Amino acid sequence: MGRDLTVSIDAMGGDAGPGIVMAALSRSVLRHPAVNFILHGDEAVLKPQLARRAALAGRVEIRHADERVRMEDKPSQAVRRGRNTSMWRAIESVAKGEAQVVISAGNTGALMAMSMVQLRTIDGIDRPAIAALWPTKRGQSVMLDCGANVECDAKQLVDFAVMGEAFARAVLGLERPTVGLLNVGSEDMKGHEFVKGAAQILRSVNLPMEFVGFVEGGDIPEGTVDVVVTDGFTGNVALKTAEGTAKLIIHFLRQALRRSVLGRMGAVLASGALNALRRKLDPRASNGGIFLGLNGVVVKSHGGTDAMGFASALDMAIDMARAEVIPKIIADRAEAAKPDRENAVEAGPGAAIL
Repeated sequence: MGRDLTVSIDAMGGDAGPGIVMAALSRSVLRHPAVNFILHGDEAVLKPQLARRAALAGRVEIRHADERVRMEDKPSQAVRRGRNTSMWRAIESVAKGEAQVVISAGNTGALMAMSMVQLRTIDGIDRPAIAALWPTKRGQSVMLDCGANVECDAKQLVDFAVMGEAFARAVLGLERPTVGLLNVGSEDMKGHEFVKGAAQILRSVNLPMEFVGFVEGGDIPEGTVDVVVTDGFTGNVALKTAEGTAKLIIHFLRQALRRSVLGRMGAVLASGALNALRRKLDPRASNGGIFLGLNGVVVKSHGGTDAMGFASALDMAIDMARAEVIPKIIADRAEAAKPDRENAVEAGPGAAIL
């Protein structure tokens, strides 16, 4: 297509479907003039919508797909029967080298399963993790896993730490990111055996990061570390709790300001500060989970997001494609697999399987 980057999009995924994708693309083509887009989905639906948006002319190609993955579909069924779906075809474009990154707002489990089948995991990594950028007092932190792996052993947690620090260096521009394992306390004796085992291993590896040990839930918004590592169950609960809390704060603030004439007058006077606060707390601004650990870049947008949120996920997808995260993960994973022999013996559960 003559530009330096191509993004492959599952246009039929998500709760709202192609409408929000087209609206988001209208924003993205202005932000990223050197990027082209391939839309996979029902041509009869997509073509009229594309024709109404002159700014997208010459920047967007439609690839017809007869079917779509439904939100209720099981991942195994989607893989077996979904070769003609928009999601499969979108991932396939990356596998074939036609695009550098794929994004979907569809079924998370199906997207992960299809991505693993077509792109495969990086050598030595058992399971990919979903990473998310988290707004903090210090700026942004990375947290993973945010939902791909409900239970994790020590090796997987170490893999997540390696992928997280590589992501932080590539995308956030941090030379030596700090890394912490999420736990029920900061003391060494706390936590289950896999968290303790992962901590021992991470203390022994020679990587461009600073492992600080255990962090607690309150450390996440503080930005105590640049990379927070946890299992997918805990990470997903923490992520959705934070999103819900942000919406609750905005709701309470609106109620308080509308309660009286003085409150409404104060809202007008402080409108600039209140708008800045709203933008900081808006989950759409950091929408987009990144599947780390695959031989390809895959970004998952929230299924219920709007055009602004999907545009934010597109920004993340483009940043990821340009940051060359995968080569950094491969190099750091190889280094992490060679811990000091004496420390590895002491590391306990999971050390021997690195």
